[in-house]
Amino acid sequence: MVSNTFVTVNKVSQASKSCLNSAIKMDRYKIIKEVGDGTFGSVWRAINKQTGEIVAIKKMKRKYYSWEECMNLREVKSLRRMNHPNIVKLKEVLRENDVLYFVFEYMEYNLYQLMKGRGKLFSEAEVRNWCFQIFQALAYMHKSGYFHRDLKPENLLVTKDVIKIADFGLAREICSQPPYTEYVSTRWYRAPEVLLQSSVYGSAVDMWAMGAIMAELFTLRPLFPGANEADEIYKICSVIGSPNQNTWAEGLQFANAIKYQFPQFVSVPLSVLIPSASKDAIDLISSMCTWDPSKRPTAAEALQHPFFQSCYYIPPSLRPRAAALPQTPPSVGLRGTSEQKSARRYSAPLTNTKPATNFTPVKINVAQKTGIQRRLEMDNQDAQSKDEKFAKSFGKQPPRYQPPVRNSPGSLYQGRNSRRVSDVAEKMSQMKVSSGLPQPVKPPAMKAGGWHRPPDFLGRSRTIPSEKSNSRKVVG
Repeated sequence: MVSNTFVTVNKVSQASKSCLNSAIKMDRYKIIKEVGDGTFGSVWRAINKQTGEIVAIKKMKRKYYSWEECMNLREVKSLRRMNHPNIVKLKEVLRENDVLYFVFEYMEYNLYQLMKGRGKLFSEAEVRNWCFQIFQALAYMHKSGYFHRDLKPENLLVTKDVIKIADFGLAREICSQPPYTEYVSTRWYRAPEVLLQSSVYGSAVDMWAMGAIMAELFTLRPLFPGANEADEIYKICSVIGSPNQNTWAEGLQFANAIKYQFPQFVSVPLSVLIPSASKDAIDLISSMCTWDPSKRPTAAEALQHPFFQSCYYIPPSLRPRAAALPQTPPSVGLRGTSEQKSARRYSAPLTNTKPATNFTPVKINVAQKTGIQRRLEMDNQDAQSKDEKFAKSFGKQPPRYQPPVRNSPGSLYQGRNSRRVSDVAEKMSQMKVSSGLPQPVKPPAMKAGGWHRPPDFLGRSRTIPSEKSNSRKVVG
């Protein structure tokens, strides 16, 4: 059977493509039912007759008369380059009778279907889990040189606890030259710079969309449900306040270019509009729903926000220890040395933590004393071995080595004057050892790049026009 994955199609010659096209048939898929219909194509649930695998087949509405035309589609080019667990997988590209079919992995729902008609709010843990996965996909996508431009709940597919970004029909390369298309994304999630017909924008439009989606996950209602472009800007101003020279000077220039004047509003605290969200969640949403694109966090920076702190796994070696110190510390050899250095490194940030008790170098416990003594004996045995070799060359036997006792002049506890004590033992003698551990301290908030916490919202609450009259099907 001839394979028709997009990788294979891209490698075969022009002559082979004709044979490949004739061999490929949609007969090996059994259509079950239609699950979606969009501007560019319809999506069907199907089953592979040979493998029994459930797939989603997207049938494009326009005709395609060559493979070159198919392979140059943005959706194909972008998905060929990206492979991420939170980006929907394109399994095959088929063309039959000049009709193009995309075969995707099947996902049970989209995010809008889960929100539609739901009476109970999602928990913050559910919102955190979904958003964490989406930001991971966005960070990978933006790093790969693409931004989506059409993020909305309908394009976020869910199966159980896994969520994936789909529909890359409007994806664009970051390095491509402007001007870009003015009409991108569904209006309720469209960034202000696109609404104001800017021809230059970037991956920050995805971050604005995610801010609006995240707010909607908490409230089950769109944050900016505008009926048209002007009403959309009106809704944005009524929530985050009108822009000015300090918040977005470039936006005022965009507005002047199209003879548009912003309505004047003061911002409303998002905590009033999204009462179920935590302080960290409000902080992250407000940072993404910012007028100036340059002030929005990147996807990688969003992942480092305190809202996602609980999503990261902390290795046991870095967790605060609750058990007591081992009775015999591994102070001999390379392992002991490396662990002591590691302990000093990780204890450095805890300078403000008051120790349980104050110990002096003299109050070393028996276990530590035994380890130090063993180290000292090993060092002196090495020195004795060298002395023996040196003495044999002159026919002399060196005096037998006697380990120093606590009160002897060459004792380890005497100080640094003893030249027979190795440097390692000398350093160890100066260490302060505590039988207690520092109190656990909450780690500082994770940061990446230039994460800046936005200022607190000021202003009074205003009544926002009801969005119930707006239909979800409004586009354009």
